[in-house]
This record gives sequence, C-alpha cells and structure tokens, in this order.
Amino acid sequence: MSADRDAPAGPGEAEAIAATRRWLERAVIGLNLCPFAKAVHVKEQVRFAFSDATTPGQLIEQLGEELLRLRDTPAERIDTTLLVHPYVLQDFLDYNDFLDQADALVEALELDGELQVASFHPDYRFAGSGPDDIENYSNRAPYPTLHLLREDSVGRAVEAYPDPDAIVERNYATLRRLGHEGWRRLFDAGDPVQERLGRDRHG
Repeated sequence: MSADRDAPAGPGEAEAIAATRRWLERAVIGLNLCPFAKAVHVKEQVRFAFSDATTPGQLIEQLGEELLRLRDTPAERIDTTLLVHPYVLQDFLDYNDFLDQADALVEALELDGELQVASFHPDYRFAGSGPDDIENYSNRAPYPTLHLLREDSVGRAVEAYPDPDAIVERNYATLRRLGHEGWRRLFDAGDPVQERLGRDRHG
C-alpha cells in the first residue's frame, strides 16, 4: 500500500513484514501461543499486509480495503490477514481506542458475523496488568498490527479447542516459565523483533 507522499521515518515495508513474520514463527507458533496459527502459515494462507498510514483516518480506509479483500478471496488463498501499521497508533491507549472504530467498520461493511478484527501491539497491556507483566507478551507484536480473521475459521478452531480459556491460561504459564530473559533469547541479536519486543524493561 503506497501513497504519493514522502515515506515517514521508521521501518520500511520489507523490514516490518520480515520482523512480523519472525515474530509469528518464533513466538506465536514456536511457543504455540495460538494452536491454529501453524496450519495456515504452513499452507501460506496468512497475508502480511503493510500500511503506510500516518493517521487513523488513512488506516481505517486501508483496513476497509483489507477487509473487502479478505471477504472476496477464497480462504484457501487467504485465511487470515496481519495488517502491520508502524507509523500510526504507536501509543497503546490510542490503538485500543481505535479498535472501536475497527469494529464499527466491520458492521458498516455488513461483515459482522463473517469477519472480525483482533489486536497486537508492542506495548499491549491487558486490563489490570502491569506494563512489564510477562503475560502481556502473548499479544505483543513488533509493530502495531490488526489481525483480520474469518468467523468460520474461528468457529472451527473453537470446536477443536472447546475451552479457549484453557489456551489463555496455558499461554500465561508458558510465558511465566520463559520469563523476560527467555523471551529475549527467542530472537537473534540485532533482530528488529528483539529490539522492539525483547528489550529489557527491568534494566
């Protein structure tokens, strides 16, 4: 997704997508944080989309384009989309507020019940958690990212794993065992993922 304007400071498309792919492979799949991710990744059914948006308005427009693309593309080709947007909504509270707009867009496009939008952010923080709690890392990606999902795929996943709360608790236990040091070791030195996700906030 390019635009006729100077590129903003920050990672380019190749860097951002590569970092997101490494995070998916090493953390999400490597730690089995999402039991459903490996199959669609192996089948190359994950679309890595890059947004050069610098305002929420531009991002909501591009999100609409990606939602329609996912709707109009067979699941065998694209089952899910990761829309990486490194230049906008870097602040997690702003990002969290934006999710209401994303959900409203799904409804406006009459896609509720067909598609949904989930969330990943480098500073993701669950309600009631501390900023450095390791449990937050289950939803931390190298850059702000919107995850577009098919309701049918989510439904099949829930049928295969009828107790999703157990997955969440297992993920928390995995991350607690791993700890911040173990998380850092998932990524190679100098890797953009390590620099953004593996940084030691405890000094």
